[in-house]
Amino acid sequence: MRTHPPHIHPDEWQVRLDLAACYRLAALYGWSDLVFTHISAKLPASVAGDEHQFLINPYGLMFDEITASSLVKIDMNCKKLDAGNPHPVNPAGFVIHSAVHEARPEALCVLHTHTRAGIAVSAQKHGVLPISQQSTFVLASLAYHDYEGVAIHDEEKIRLQNNLGNANYLMLRNHGLLTVGKSIADAFLEMFTFENTCRIQVDALAGQSGATQLTPVNPEILKGVAHAMKVQTGGLGGAFVWPSLLRKLNRENPGCDV
Repeated sequence: MRTHPPHIHPDEWQVRLDLAACYRLAALYGWSDLVFTHISAKLPASVAGDEHQFLINPYGLMFDEITASSLVKIDMNCKKLDAGNPHPVNPAGFVIHSAVHEARPEALCVLHTHTRAGIAVSAQKHGVLPISQQSTFVLASLAYHDYEGVAIHDEEKIRLQNNLGNANYLMLRNHGLLTVGKSIADAFLEMFTFENTCRIQVDALAGQSGATQLTPVNPEILKGVAHAMKVQTGGLGGAFVWPSLLRKLNRENPGCDV
């Protein structure tokens, strides 16, 4: 793996490595929407001090070609901070992310997708149903935000922040899915669970008939799921899940560490 460039703080380089890997993993699992949607990562105080600085995708690159060095450093208003980076950014695409980062300062990573299954369930009035083990994890920390058109207006931010609250999963109605993680690994694994929840639900509803009714999870089981999830995965991202994903990525799409 390439060592960090001398002009980049080692802590920033580590975030760049993880975020570039996250983009490529999102593409690998089929979550990308051409060059649209974003994954943002907040830089630590050791790099940014008291300022709010973030890394985001260079607009126009496919997720599977993003590298650590091509990621763009921006401020809270999506203004580029690394003048030497030739890639453009999409300020409109950062509206949702800036709203979440502002409301949740502990969040290192915000991951947003426009997947087929995610949008399908976001359009269903009942939202996520408690019909799978995956859904119980999501329902333990799920919020909804109604569609207000393409998210380019700052006045929507306060409503999105109020709807999100302390949840780590946000279903954007008629739009897609969003996860909030204290690490890039956490945000990725949350989205993996969220996406599979939606895929399972779409399949289950498609197979439902008068003779085949869905079996909901007992409401009592939903209680204490957050604790059970922590025990099972070591707090989602975990020391064992993310490294295994990086090994998979290195086998199937190496090169994000340049």
